[in-house]
Amino acid sequence: MNESVLLEEFKIKDLLDKYPYSKEFFNINGLPIDDVDNTVKDYIDSLGYVFLEDMGLNQEDLIKRFRSFMCRMKAIREEPAFNIRDITILGGRDKTERPEEKDLKICIGEIICIVGPTGSGKSRLLADIEWMAQRDTPTRRQILINGSVPPNDWRFSVEHKLVAQLSQNMNFVMDVSVGEFIILHAQSRLIDNSERKAQEIVSHANELSGERFDINTPLTSLSGGQSRALMVADTAFLSTSPIVLIDEIENAGINRKKALELLIGQNKIVLIATHDPLLALMGNKRIVVKNGGIQKVITTTSNEKKGLLRLTEIDNILMKYRESLRNGQLLEIGDELLW
Repeated sequence: MNESVLLEEFKIKDLLDKYPYSKEFFNINGLPIDDVDNTVKDYIDSLGYVFLEDMGLNQEDLIKRFRSFMCRMKAIREEPAFNIRDITILGGRDKTERPEEKDLKICIGEIICIVGPTGSGKSRLLADIEWMAQRDTPTRRQILINGSVPPNDWRFSVEHKLVAQLSQNMNFVMDVSVGEFIILHAQSRLIDNSERKAQEIVSHANELSGERFDINTPLTSLSGGQSRALMVADTAFLSTSPIVLIDEIENAGINRKKALELLIGQNKIVLIATHDPLLALMGNKRIVVKNGGIQKVITTTSNEKKGLLRLTEIDNILMKYRESLRNGQLLEIGDELLW
């Protein structure tokens, strides 16, 4: 690519201004930038023999590495993101070869709950969606995107995944601050203004968690609830995956309603594996999985939505008592719990 060859003639300051992600080339190769008025080629030519020997390269090799890096970053930046309006699950068969009778169409902005006993096939259903199965998995389901068979480069893309998963237990081991972690993620997505994006994500995460934290908080010091809140906000604003899978968010110690509103507000399809009736009734539909297959799909009724209001009142009361416990207060049980 001619442009990539010419990039080495850019002054470093111009390169950084036009291609902010180019800074990562210098960072990952341990190249300190002392004079931004130098061209990239002049800078590389000025590197000492011993320094390059430690890298196992010479000037020509490093120029080639620079060209390759810039070509790859440009390709990633220009690669079209998923443009998904809906997905359709065409029924397959359960463990006894009984056909699934219902096809299911799920649209952007919907919340779909998946319920069923342990071992019923919930994970297999989610795997079929994630890999855009084409009658080539044990269930023989087929997944359509916008009503059509997805192209193979969507199915086997490394950079783009259809489903982003938020697991029940999340432990960080990176010795960085919350802000540094988000900025790294933003930069890997080639997001401009990564520092501002970090502030935005932390602000939304604090709306979900009980105990507040900031961008300077060490990542490893976050509680389970704080970690889950951070990952929900991070997924909402940085993940390119149009579908978000949440496993048992009821045990996460965060504001579940706000978490769901945040995700669907960013045009995500939200799939929740849950046993919580409050969460189940927040969904537009419930997929009931048994014996490896979709047994039925239940659309949340108006009566269930009325029941959700009562369950929400109860949950708010319980949340108030949880906060009292956290703050070391005595619990004054009032008439509000009598019905």
